[in-house]
Amino acid sequence: MDTLISILHVGTAVFIVGPMAIIPMTGLRALRSGNAAQVKTLATSTMIFSWLSLLTFVFGFGAMSMAPDEYNLSFTTPWILWSAILYVIAFLLNVIVVVPQMRKAAAQIAEAPEGAAPAKPAGYGAIAASNGISSLLLVVVVVLMIWKP
Repeated sequence: MDTLISILHVGTAVFIVGPMAIIPMTGLRALRSGNAAQVKTLATSTMIFSWLSLLTFVFGFGAMSMAPDEYNLSFTTPWILWSAILYVIAFLLNVIVVVPQMRKAAAQIAEAPEGAAPAKPAGYGAIAASNGISSLLLVVVVVLMIWKP
């Protein structure tokens, strides 16, 4: 059973957390091209993948609880604690900053007269910075999961 939970943890990390980090980058390209419908769709996809990424969090705790006693793992194990904190920050950046700013930018592009959409709508910098920070935090989580200092 512990192997199944570990597989689910790693699988959801790859196929759910990965897109959660990458989709907003595609949204930035869509913003530059002025495609409001695509930005709106990508914002929705980012929100869905962000919420689904909680499965990775849950499976991680399942894997931790099933680990052999010799590893002496708990939530207060430093690499697990820091991984959880960094993941929560990345999750919140996506849900609280990236997605709302993408929706706001999509609305701004949609309201602009034909051919007059701004090259970089309001919120572009916030999306880029927040997504960049979120992605870096997720990379640190991956390093912590592998290195286990």
